[in-house]
Amino acid sequence: MLVVGGMIGVGKTTLASIIAADLDIDLYTENVEGNDILPLFYTASEEEQNLKRYPFLLQLEFLTSRYRDIKRALFAGPSIMDRSIYEDWYFAKVNTDLGRIAPEEFKLYAKILDEMMKEIAQFPKKAPDLMIYLHASFDTIIERIGSRGRDFEQDEKLVSYYRTLWEGYDDWVHNHYSASPVLMVNADEFDFYRAEDRQLLVEQVDRLQSNPTAQYMVLSR
Repeated sequence: MLVVGGMIGVGKTTLASIIAADLDIDLYTENVEGNDILPLFYTASEEEQNLKRYPFLLQLEFLTSRYRDIKRALFAGPSIMDRSIYEDWYFAKVNTDLGRIAPEEFKLYAKILDEMMKEIAQFPKKAPDLMIYLHASFDTIIERIGSRGRDFEQDEKLVSYYRTLWEGYDDWVHNHYSASPVLMVNADEFDFYRAEDRQLLVEQVDRLQSNPTAQYMVLSR
């Protein structure tokens, strides 16, 4: 089981879809279509956010869907997942630090997550085999968010939020994620629509699987 992590817009779904097709494995993608709360998280006024608690509700929505998906993935055959339950905590923490989620809400969120992780620890397969972490420059992130064209993501007032997420992502990977080894990929440098780049990634994945003691590797040419 593989998971793909990284910033909003960095290319997780694209890479996960390509790998799933190349390796003929199951694909689990982030629940965006049909998520009624997600547009409200980005577009509601500050007053509406405070009244309706959209950031907290969105985290619960994503937490529920990611728990469902990782259960299915861990019990199924070979698979790849576009973002996972492990990464969800980072978004909840950032929004708490920004004052969008109340400390009491975050405490409840953390309790629910902790119970979910205790359940996962009882599964025959307890964690992913590898996280492929896509890192890119902030300029690339903004460009890709714009090019994928989701209207609710385009407001210029969101740029500071994106930067806050981006600035802390590497720290989360290095200091908070421990469920599996990590393969860091520079998304500015690699284009996985190119066959040679995909082949290089597969070779590195095989290398990590044959050397499970290596907890962190960087994909390089």
